[in-house]
Amino acid sequence: MTDYSGEQRNELEALESIYPDSFTVLSENPPSFTITVTSEAGENDETVQTTLKFTHSEKHPDETPLYEIFSPENLEDNDVSSILKLLALQAEENLGMVMIFTLQTAVQEKLNEIVDQIKTRREEEKKQKEEAEKQLFHGTPVTIENFLNWKAKFDAELLEIKKKRMKEEQAGKNKLSGKQLFETDHNLDTSDIQFLEDAGNNVEVGESLFQEMDDLEPEDDEDDPDYDPADPESDLTD
Repeated sequence: MTDYSGEQRNELEALESIYPDSFTVLSENPPSFTITVTSEAGENDETVQTTLKFTHSEKHPDETPLYEIFSPENLEDNDVSSILKLLALQAEENLGMVMIFTLQTAVQEKLNEIVDQIKTRREEEKKQKEEAEKQLFHGTPVTIENFLNWKAKFDAELLEIKKKRMKEEQAGKNKLSGKQLFETDHNLDTSDIQFLEDAGNNVEVGESLFQEMDDLEPEDDEDDPDYDPADPESDLTD
């Protein structure tokens, strides 16, 4: 009969001695503990890290342990998903054997791969940025094909501008001045009178009006026989 409790106790003691700084016991029944796993430093000293929580099942190692991931640092969601899949695969492959050390080692190697991927991704981003800057300064290379395309487009735009200008100039030539309008239409000299007649505002001027105005003119003082220019009062005797 397998002594599951004994095997689990021996495994915990071994793990504590291997990972003295990152191994933490959470409970003894059921046995539960965490191991913090950190990758090797990358080229720029960047690291990724996560904490694995394991809980022994009653018949471990003939049954897979329960496992969770806590506090991932510098890991994306797809990285966490790939780590969980890796743990599931390794646990199935190692049934019947003490496996926590194997699981932790597999995660350690995965984290190192992720650091390398970060380095590769940064190098690729740097390369793309440099290529974009080159395109910005050098522009598009001129070929016979793209030059002819540009020339055809330029000629079409120039033709439209010329047509528009000619149309505007023709419109200016067809526009008559005030003198030209008067010479062209002889009715313009009587248009105001015609307008007044149409509106019922025709005004008739009689000769009697001017005759009456003549009667209003003042008499000349020199025609008065009693008028003496040297005597101002002579004009008042009347």
